[in-house]
Amino acid sequence: MAEYYPLIWLGIIGFGVFMYVFLDGFVLGIGILSRFAKGETERDIMMNSVAPVWDGNETWLVMGGAGLMAAFPPVYAAMLPALYLPLSLMLIALIFRGVAFEFRFKAQRKAGWNLAFNGGSIVATFCQGITLGAIVQGVAVVDGQYAGGAFDWLTPFSIMTGIALIFGYALLGSSWLVLKSEGALQEQAYRWTTRLLIAVIGFMGLVSLWVPFLDLAYAERWFSWPNILYLLPIPLIVALVSWALFRAVKRRNDSLPFIYTLATFALGYVGLAISIWPHILPPDLTVWNAASPPETQGFLLIGMSVLLPFILFYTAYSYWVFRGKMTADAGYH
Repeated sequence: MAEYYPLIWLGIIGFGVFMYVFLDGFVLGIGILSRFAKGETERDIMMNSVAPVWDGNETWLVMGGAGLMAAFPPVYAAMLPALYLPLSLMLIALIFRGVAFEFRFKAQRKAGWNLAFNGGSIVATFCQGITLGAIVQGVAVVDGQYAGGAFDWLTPFSIMTGIALIFGYALLGSSWLVLKSEGALQEQAYRWTTRLLIAVIGFMGLVSLWVPFLDLAYAERWFSWPNILYLLPIPLIVALVSWALFRAVKRRNDSLPFIYTLATFALGYVGLAISIWPHILPPDLTVWNAASPPETQGFLLIGMSVLLPFILFYTAYSYWVFRGKMTADAGYH
């Protein structure tokens, strides 16, 4: 059983990161789109649609980071100094977003808080995208220590993934508004979703073409035989889900656009995971050589077996309690 601990922890951490992207992604997307709201009433509806649930989303980010430190300490030790600047800027931006979120509802003059909410959401998203791009392109590690420079993360590829994630989170936000709003705001959200999906498909195609050139192992993974036969369904499913999303928007369906957007993100997540497997931090740290001792992983699994169901329960319960449409005369604040 102990030989499977690294895989179990990889699944737990991967699930935690995806849940953060899923849950906080559309909240950041709301922040990105808030700049384009037509007046404070629409902006109130947008922000109130996520106000009851947004506080708990960072739980998944903390869980993923803590799990990484405990289960794969060499990855944690190398990744933080490699990405110190974008991660620090991300945390500062999230603080700006959080403060603006709360203070805006009490302020008489909202313009400054609106700017902080919008800017914090954009910067935090961009930094998350840069972090993702930097991990995929690889981090130099020698004897378990980061061996690169302070700005090795800043490359054309990481900048592109940062911009791509802004459009991706905005798509999550617009499809969330389709689900939660009515009337003119919902109609606007339908238009945003269509335009943003076109951009996201373009960025996914660009990433798919670029990643194999970052490392020969990536190209071998996707284009060697018979791998290409096994992995071909993934881009085909992406195309099918994108078409279904376009169709759901055209038919003015309320719930399906958000579900299809989540499916698109999940497929992109799977594609990147396949590219870097079995590495956690390419090109040197794998699931096996970066794992902490089996005794440590086994002991921590006992606590996680209690903690994870509890987090899932209160997350699901909070979304269930605050289900339904958000109107102008209703709100959390």
